[in-house]
Amino acid sequence: MSGHSKWATTKHKKAAIDAKRGKLFAKLIKNIEVAARSGGGDPAGNPTLFDAIQKAKKSSVPNDNIDRAVKRGSGAEAGGADYLALTYEGYAPGGVALLIECLTDNKNRAVAEVRTALSKNGGSMGESGSVAFMFNRKGVVIVPKKQPGDDATEDSLLEVVLDSGAEEVNDLGESFEIVSEATDLVAVRESLQAAGVDYDSADSSFLPTVEVPLDKEGAKKMFRIIEALEDSDDVQNVYANGDVPDEVLAELEAED
Repeated sequence: MSGHSKWATTKHKKAAIDAKRGKLFAKLIKNIEVAARSGGGDPAGNPTLFDAIQKAKKSSVPNDNIDRAVKRGSGAEAGGADYLALTYEGYAPGGVALLIECLTDNKNRAVAEVRTALSKNGGSMGESGSVAFMFNRKGVVIVPKKQPGDDATEDSLLEVVLDSGAEEVNDLGESFEIVSEATDLVAVRESLQAAGVDYDSADSSFLPTVEVPLDKEGAKKMFRIIEALEDSDDVQNVYANGDVPDEVLAELEAED
């Protein structure tokens, strides 16, 4: 789903400088708290926490906020919430499948906000299992093409990560997306670090196995419903199987 991947990467960069910055920070901090609670507060022994911290730093979250989140999550400091991880399934207009991951301290509020965001934007909730089979859990590392030394190329990255379990390298325009099995994510990330390659994020994500081709109007509707969902403080990630052609994506970006 190159179109959605490119859009998501661009949107993430914009979020760091626009009015949604505070909301992005809150979601990244929540990821750190949950990772520290489940695997301990030492990033060296907790790869999930390490990646959550790196992602927060790349998005300019202040170090003090990161440190306090680690302490709250690990129990070294009071005030941490007991977040519940939930996954909802739904549809955007045009039959686009949606997987919605939440971290919340109030299940009733989370499901109500997800249902409202879907229904107000032409979507609907799905039964459990109705769309999950259309996605596979994968490891995804985003690497900017601009590097401190030589710029990254598809061949140079493949040379670094192929033996670590990487399955493919996709060109997203200003960056590359390295896809692996979720269990190989840490090995791929460590290979990049050992080679001195800078990366923006390393996440366990859901990638679609079946895609729905979208025209401009269909893409607009999908992005609108994703943004409405992500506007909820309880929603951490939204995955969609809409396939947006490069030329349509370029038109939409020009309109922003």
